[in-house]
Amino acid sequence: MSQDMKAIVVAYVAAGAAAVATAQSITAEPLWVAFWADVVATLVIFGCSWLYGNSSFYDAYWSVAPPAIAVYWAFEAGADGNGVRQVLVLALVFAWALRLTWNWARGWTGLGHEDWRYVDIREATGALYWPASLLAIHGLPTLFVFAGCLPLLAALREDTPLGLLDGLATLVTVGGIYLEARADQELARFRRTPHAPEEFLRTGLWSRSRHPNYFGEMSFWTGLFLFGLAAGGPLWHGIGALSIVLLFRLASLPLIEKRMQERRPAYAAWMERSNLVMPGRVAAAGGPTRL
Repeated sequence: MSQDMKAIVVAYVAAGAAAVATAQSITAEPLWVAFWADVVATLVIFGCSWLYGNSSFYDAYWSVAPPAIAVYWAFEAGADGNGVRQVLVLALVFAWALRLTWNWARGWTGLGHEDWRYVDIREATGALYWPASLLAIHGLPTLFVFAGCLPLLAALREDTPLGLLDGLATLVTVGGIYLEARADQELARFRRTPHAPEEFLRTGLWSRSRHPNYFGEMSFWTGLFLFGLAAGGPLWHGIGALSIVLLFRLASLPLIEKRMQERRPAYAAWMERSNLVMPGRVAAAGGPTRL
């Protein structure tokens, strides 16, 4: 393990310890205990980002926080929840988290590198970069992910019988994990294969969608929402999945699309023929723009 990776591991162990200490010091509903523990853990990671001058410390947080939140809520529920649903949902959350974290780790090149989006924010904000990093890079994603986890409150704590909606939730969640895993694997293979700098991936799932990995991620959070509904959770818990979809659709994807057009001349024409996220058939050259 490299020194940089050891620094990341130490940071996350410290963040986890701070979260546990926070949870033990608060007397409140499990929702709020998890929320404040999540906030404190985020602040610890932000402190490490600031100390090392690299916001990439936060990169793995997206996939590390949900299983911790899920385990806490399941533990608090004990035998009060539906045991089969608890095991199924926890297994899916951990499968998603472990795979996504592993995908991050295998592509991470160390603290000598920083995500291009962070670099853009640094250049745009100048002396105000670290307040901007706390808000945009660390704070808001934590809120989005926590909101996305809200359906787990019902899914892990309510003892409602399993039904058809649980089956649909399982299909959507498993399908999302599979699509994201396959898309990431195809992208990793493409990056290892010699190709011209202006080339981009247009085979496999990437021939059906310009961002199939994002479609898989959106499907995962939608699946968690369906599990919450199946357990009798409120409709408003869907605000998490919706906010994540909007974050991707209105912020992340437009930035990536703009960067791809700037760096790859043929990408604009590909945009006119292909779907943005939803896998579908490619239009003929000169055909209509696809959504």
